[in-house]
Amino acid sequence: MNNGKANILVVEDEENLHEALKLNLEMEGYEVTSAYDGAEALRKISNEYFDLIIMDIMLPEIDGISVTESVRVNNNDVPILMLSARNSGADRVLGLKKGADDYLSKPFNLEELLLRVDKLIRKNKKIQVKEGIGDVYTFGENTIDFNAQHASTWNGQQIELSKKEAMLLKLLIENKGDVVTREKILQVVWGYNVYPTTRTIDNFILSFRKYFEADSRNPKHFYSVRGVGYKYAD
Repeated sequence: MNNGKANILVVEDEENLHEALKLNLEMEGYEVTSAYDGAEALRKISNEYFDLIIMDIMLPEIDGISVTESVRVNNNDVPILMLSARNSGADRVLGLKKGADDYLSKPFNLEELLLRVDKLIRKNKKIQVKEGIGDVYTFGENTIDFNAQHASTWNGQQIELSKKEAMLLKLLIENKGDVVTREKILQVVWGYNVYPTTRTIDNFILSFRKYFEADSRNPKHFYSVRGVGYKYAD
């Protein structure tokens, strides 16, 4: 059984198989979201963070290969386990080439699928773990105390941070130099079921510039990367 409730998107149009996958994954302790065609899958992927996607190749609307390609084009590194009823080497190669992490042919052994799911999620979590920055962090002439939710800024201001501000600051700083996607921010700061608009996150970034930047119009630390996410730099 997995540790913690990883969130899995099952993309499968065959209803009986879909329900069987959903039931067995939930019995293993996973949260499961369903999509029955490629277009629905893309909508859900754009609005929610997933720890893993189980993707059938043959789907209505948009096929699984095209969905996978679209996910990767948008710089989303979510692990994808691809399923196919066609036991074809060409399908397997194409799926992996377009960005799938693993591939199973139908019919498959359920225990093997669950083992592969667990392995992919564990591997992804290890990749995402960043070196901790501790409870107090200093950059420039700014100091943030994450536990106290308090900051001392470059111009001597004392700022009381909201819990969400402290969580978002810590997430961005732990990923220093890397763009943090909106989906990752949703998962860590807001949780799975509450989705702020992009404008909400932008307003947080504007506040950080106001607090911590000597010139908020020409930021050195907090950036919005249009269409991708947000980034912190020293």
